[in-house]
Amino acid sequence: MTLSPLNARRWRNFKRNRRAVWSLWLFALLFGLSLCAELLANDKPLLVSYQGELRSPIVSFYSEQDFGGYFQTEATYREVEVQCLIISGGLEDPCLDDPEGVIAEVQASGTALGEPVEAGWLLWPPIPYSYNTVNNIDGAAPSAPDGDHWLGTDDTARDVLARVIYGFRLSVAFALIVTVLSSVLGIAAGAVQGYFGGWTDLILQRIVEIWGSTPSLYVIIIVVAIIPVSFWLLVGLTVLFGWIGLVGVVRAEFLRARNFEYVRAAKALGVSDGIIMFRHVLPNAMVATLTFLPFLVTGAIGGLASLDFLGFGLPSSSPSLGELTLQAKQNLQAPWLGFTAFATFAIMLSLLVFIFEGVRDAFDPRKTFS
Repeated sequence: MTLSPLNARRWRNFKRNRRAVWSLWLFALLFGLSLCAELLANDKPLLVSYQGELRSPIVSFYSEQDFGGYFQTEATYREVEVQCLIISGGLEDPCLDDPEGVIAEVQASGTALGEPVEAGWLLWPPIPYSYNTVNNIDGAAPSAPDGDHWLGTDDTARDVLARVIYGFRLSVAFALIVTVLSSVLGIAAGAVQGYFGGWTDLILQRIVEIWGSTPSLYVIIIVVAIIPVSFWLLVGLTVLFGWIGLVGVVRAEFLRARNFEYVRAAKALGVSDGIIMFRHVLPNAMVATLTFLPFLVTGAIGGLASLDFLGFGLPSSSPSLGELTLQAKQNLQAPWLGFTAFATFAIMLSLLVFIFEGVRDAFDPRKTFS
């Protein structure tokens, strides 16, 4: 696809901002890894070989009976008895008596109790714990970082690194969805106000002022205290109050540009208002609009973390960075929780701000890079 001369110049300007480029690559790497969180941190194996047949527990449901056991519930792959059933090909009674011995015997000689056995195997992800896996640890939780839990565990013995990976994906996805929806609503409202002016601008501006003065955090807390909270409910409530931020700047740009000669010429030629607004006037307002996008993104991440920290956000079982911050506050004897939460927020927010600064400067015709 060939870029237009204008977009090509913007792309060249962005590439000359080395901080923005490196931030984009690093953030894309981190977010891409978080999108594959189930392959990186999971309490289910990626692949299982059972009696010569390959199975993928992270994709399909397998009961313990499918591996020669008794129960119809999903197999708990981290239990040594289930691992014994898989490796021994379904020798149930020996696996109940001495699972570790059977595993060692099969892996060493391919037989168990004199019976020839086709040894199975389990391929685990790099972090064999999911964000909600409660681990058996030595001592009290939270436990310090070690070879099994690289960032330690929280106060319910869940692996911190697994929760950070899933929480990073959740926070970024939440912020991007909120930013896109808020931008669409805010730009549309500001464009209508600024372009048409008059009574339209007057009435909508009063509505915006009243809506903007509403204590949004208190309203969200009241709503989530009444209605069962979910990811999409928080997205909707955040968008409901977040679109106000872009209205003022877009309105000012449209008020300034609506009397330009090219706009009057387009009206004289019979071009529709919608085309004039969003094809001709909006590009001139993009620099000022993009200036506010970092605040929308970081504000959405901070808002979700704040609600989780206060206990009015996602359920405690969710991989929330705000809940991790709350645990750091409640467990001052476990400094790794605070260091992990701080480092995660600092890296994530810094990279996003640097990226959007580069995008803003790329759209600014007055900005040049050496």
